[in-house]
Amino acid sequence: MKLRCIVVDDEPLGRNLMVENISLIPFLELVGTAKNAFEAMELLESGDIDLIFLDIQMPGMTGTKFVESLTQKPMIIFVTAYEEFAVESYNLEVVDYLMKPVSVERFTKAANKAYERFNLNARESRGTDLDYMFVNVEYSLVKISFDTITHIEGLKDYIKIFVTTAAHPILTKSTLKGIEEKLPGGKFLRVQKSFIVNLDKIESIRNHRISIGKFEIPVSDSSMESLLDAIKYNK
Repeated sequence: MKLRCIVVDDEPLGRNLMVENISLIPFLELVGTAKNAFEAMELLESGDIDLIFLDIQMPGMTGTKFVESLTQKPMIIFVTAYEEFAVESYNLEVVDYLMKPVSVERFTKAANKAYERFNLNARESRGTDLDYMFVNVEYSLVKISFDTITHIEGLKDYIKIFVTTAAHPILTKSTLKGIEEKLPGGKFLRVQKSFIVNLDKIESIRNHRISIGKFEIPVSDSSMESLLDAIKYNK
């Protein structure tokens, strides 16, 4: 599932840098940009926004005052050239605080933190104890226990669900995003644009590739840190 995000910065260079960084992260979807808090309010009214990359020092209304004015707050990542706002941002419970100029590595780390929080909130809102799901296979609904899934591969309009109980993967018409919403968080992780893995089934990780049985699954650079966090790797 992608995070719908906006960029709010009065400086064109700052906006363009954030837009470029967002384009590198597969789970981020840019909805729009704004030069000030008032334009940002219009973007928030136009659709569901999950995350705001927000400058602090802006004319008319500062980023911190803008956050305080919101009754329903998306996740916030402050992007600023001023260290002195760090304590104030902490009190606003923002996801992260980035100092300009922002490196790609630091941006990726912040984006991964937002994605983790988003998935945690989604799991809590679902509040389900189901240990299975049903998928359409040809003209039948097939029950699949989550524990039997090793990994899932996306193929445009179809997905392959690899399970321990069958020699061949289960093919169903869906998108990877659609099936991801059915999976329990904390157990499964999207590690690349076309792959979701069951964390419990991972046997080894080497050179950005996961080994599960006879399969090797690629891990994108942007997902590597989330993967290491998910498996509790002590770096």
